[in-house]
Amino acid sequence: MEEFMSKMLVFDLIPIIVVMILGYAAGKVNAFQADQARVFNKLVLDFALPAALFVSIVRADRAMLVENAALSIISLVGLVALFMVSYFTVQLFFKRTKAEGAVCALIAGSPTIGFLGYAVLDPLYGTGVETGLVIAIVAIVVNAITIPIGLYLLNAGGGGDKSAGGASQGNALLASLKEPVVWVPILAVALVLVGIKVPDEVDPTFDLLAKANSSVAVFAAGLTLAAYKIELDWEVAYNTFFKLVLMPGLFLIAGWAAGLDSLILQMLVLSVALPPAFSGIIISSRFQVYTRTGTSSLAVSVLGFIVAAPVWVYLARLAGS
Repeated sequence: MEEFMSKMLVFDLIPIIVVMILGYAAGKVNAFQADQARVFNKLVLDFALPAALFVSIVRADRAMLVENAALSIISLVGLVALFMVSYFTVQLFFKRTKAEGAVCALIAGSPTIGFLGYAVLDPLYGTGVETGLVIAIVAIVVNAITIPIGLYLLNAGGGGDKSAGGASQGNALLASLKEPVVWVPILAVALVLVGIKVPDEVDPTFDLLAKANSSVAVFAAGLTLAAYKIELDWEVAYNTFFKLVLMPGLFLIAGWAAGLDSLILQMLVLSVALPPAFSGIIISSRFQVYTRTGTSSLAVSVLGFIVAAPVWVYLARLAGS
């Protein structure tokens, strides 16, 4: 466990914190103007992130999803349900708008599986089939289902495409489907389900663009943080609790009740306990919705994950045994 924590700190969390601090410092000294920061967000959301999602999803296969039906069902039902719980409760408890609730759910209700999945799980569990299986299934649900739902709710609430805001449910759906971060992962899932294998030779082309995803997204998150004072209030505490405690706790119970293999259960719980999805912060910054509280929730959750990760690994091992 100590070796795992040291690897996770050195190879995952410290680089994230350092790059975010660099972005924060660049914003504070006005090295980048607001318009330039929005260019970073557009680069990630419209190009780098869709490329990363496409590559990660098409590496899965249909047989993998069918043979692990329990894991697939728990991931699908659990992540979508908790996403919607976050969406509704932030409106109920903190009087947020529907658009703000959508962005909150994209942050507090979504793990950053696309950024940190392999980086966090590989040092502890290796690069075997099980690791790729868990990451692929969670990534498909987060990137091909909850992100499209979140963008639809954002547009329906008047926070996304202003031409679609509140006009009709159809317009909001159409505006969401126009976003590359929505239709690209849906296309990738469709290819997996019909059994079309994307040639491995295509990977380097997408990987080159996808590599900009994590670094630019974290740097842009730091720029966004610089524009706002970091808040430590009840809403940030609630979002952090929701992401680091409630979500992995419920998945631990569900996976244990379903009789998941011990190793699969551990990886699933740790995947769900990952910090908030950086894609939610990018969407928040691009549309200027829920930015201050969203970025504060991200910063606190990244630090909180250092404590939460070993606790959930330990509890999942106990449950699995």
